[in-house]
Amino acid sequence: MAILETTFRGIEKTEAIESLIRKKAAKLEQVCSDLISCRVAVESPQQHQWAGGPFRVRIDMGVPGKELVVTRESSKGDLHDPLPKILRDAFNAARRKLREYAKQRQGEVKTHPEQEAIAYVYKLFPEEGYGFIKTPDGTDIYFHRNSVLNNEYDRLEIGTGVRFVAEAGDKGLQASTVQIVDKPGARVSKTEEPVIEPPLGWGE
Repeated sequence: MAILETTFRGIEKTEAIESLIRKKAAKLEQVCSDLISCRVAVESPQQHQWAGGPFRVRIDMGVPGKELVVTRESSKGDLHDPLPKILRDAFNAARRKLREYAKQRQGEVKTHPEQEAIAYVYKLFPEEGYGFIKTPDGTDIYFHRNSVLNNEYDRLEIGTGVRFVAEAGDKGLQASTVQIVDKPGARVSKTEEPVIEPPLGWGE
């Protein structure tokens, strides 16, 4: 599940508004499984040039390698749009942007299959929802559970062979479109020190 953060500036936070945000944010993951985080900022400007109480909503969506941003605000008139409407408009725009991103990602995967590489799971943090894979040249690359195809993150274990596409993220390379390969690698005991072994056929 993507990490959700909400902030309120110049406006009182209510359970009804928070509930609406949680509901709309949950639907974003149905559009794009690559969604890592969703930060929603709701504010009412302290200084503005029109009467009433305008609202502004900003949604920052973290996906592998980039940040997608959507902003919506009240119309500049005597009667401003209510906050729930601004929120719905913002999340509708966010869904459209995620759909565009998902289509681009599918196109990149189909157009550039040579970017795919084979590696195996080196470290895994199930509760936190992320891990690291090791490439043939010994590089450790971060991946998030939302990057694992077909919702198969829970099938991963140390030593599982995977196919992935590397992308540049804010903190260096990270893996996206991670897919389990047919040769899953060695299983490790839950009670013994892990012994990291590459999948069968590794390096051939």
